[in-house]
Amino acid sequence: MSASEGKEGDDDEDELPGGPVPLKKSESASKTATNSSKGASEGEPVKETSKEEAKPDESSLRESQYDVQVTLADQQADPNSPLYSAKSFDDLGLHEDLLKGIYSMKFTKPSKIQERALPLLLQNPPRNMIGQSQSGTGKTAAFVLTMLSRIDFSIEKPQAIALAPSRELARQIMDVVQAMGKFTPVKTAFAIPDAIKRGEKVQAHLVVGTPGKTFDLIKTRALDPSAVKVFVLDEADNMLDQQGLGEQSIRVKNTMPRSCQIVLFSATFPELVHNFAVKFAPNANEIRLKQEELSVESIKQFYMDCQTEDHKYEVLVELYNLLTIGQSIIFCARRETADRIAKRMTAEGHRVDSLHGKLDNTERDKTIDNFRSGRCKVLIATNVIARGIDIQQVTLVINYDMPLTQKGDPDTETYLHRIGRTGRFGRRGVSINFVHDAESRRQMEAIEKALHCNMVPVPTDDVEAMESTIKDALKSS
Repeated sequence: MSASEGKEGDDDEDELPGGPVPLKKSESASKTATNSSKGASEGEPVKETSKEEAKPDESSLRESQYDVQVTLADQQADPNSPLYSAKSFDDLGLHEDLLKGIYSMKFTKPSKIQERALPLLLQNPPRNMIGQSQSGTGKTAAFVLTMLSRIDFSIEKPQAIALAPSRELARQIMDVVQAMGKFTPVKTAFAIPDAIKRGEKVQAHLVVGTPGKTFDLIKTRALDPSAVKVFVLDEADNMLDQQGLGEQSIRVKNTMPRSCQIVLFSATFPELVHNFAVKFAPNANEIRLKQEELSVESIKQFYMDCQTEDHKYEVLVELYNLLTIGQSIIFCARRETADRIAKRMTAEGHRVDSLHGKLDNTERDKTIDNFRSGRCKVLIATNVIARGIDIQQVTLVINYDMPLTQKGDPDTETYLHRIGRTGRFGRRGVSINFVHDAESRRQMEAIEKALHCNMVPVPTDDVEAMESTIKDALKSS
């Protein structure tokens, strides 16, 4: 694999004594512990996790105010049983090297979604999972931990595969894998365009990719799925709702062993997609939130009533100094709009980048890396990064165009994903919706009604009042 695309985990300090071997579980293994790796050496010394050595800061995960609703596939079981809840990562029977990785990421205790999901994800025999959680609650860490915990590191075959709808999200998931697994001998690979050379075989334990590329690798026998134990779809509603990604995901899923654990996680599950997900992951445990409980309460939502399309741009330029207080994302409906705004603002001396699916892979990677590092403060994008991307410095999201479904209806789910790019991990954030005619106002009001939220008007004809309102909101964030 390309070192820049998928770290193979071959650094000396990442390997246990004697080379890659399965992880042993800690002696506190409970009934909901992870799958015991085959062939583990009982006498092998394993370094205990030192709480002093890996002392975490306070967890930055958002604590939802709402109770997580659990529906067990086993109707006779009590979902409120202590067996299905974990107040501490130490209760999960994880190997010390995984615990060390968790604590090095500064997680102090499971978030609410992790508290309920992890015992279900890690139980034996494995059960499928359909999970719904707000942005920034730790769902990625939950499924990454599940993947890492089920790998037998003595077998050099893919044993865990995670699919994401975009290259950017796949790279982000891999960041979590490498952070959490850095004290294990895990070998990783990307299944995204340009990451694997033609004719190269994938022997990594854990693969993160996009549906089309992953299926291509399986079809050409570069990736053997016969040993896969965990198959994850992140942002599953997007995967299953989009015709191309949904079909490709199904093709990948159909190559998995019958015993493979299937996990679907997303912030939203519209009813139509949920019905499909139940068939995709049969006999699954479910964790869900009510629709009205999905609105991200830590985000202050405003709207600005612009006169015309051109006026929208003028207002955006007026806001530029506010956009750079932290970092900002401006969402547009079309690639052409994103490029046009970026080109015009750049010509006027403003530092902005644009990101959409039409850019080549190198440009996409460079753009998102510049934004992550803070070299770029303002990103103008399509929905390619609306879902799942975690950049903690983002304090402001602007919906330059309101999100619509393919049928042209107001898209509540995408709206939630978009504004969820700010207010990450319990921090405060600000979102601003631009409306410029009766139709865009109707679209916004439909989303406002569906989410039972209050979008506050901000004047566009008084620059000082406009700046004062937004600046106060940003300061309190």
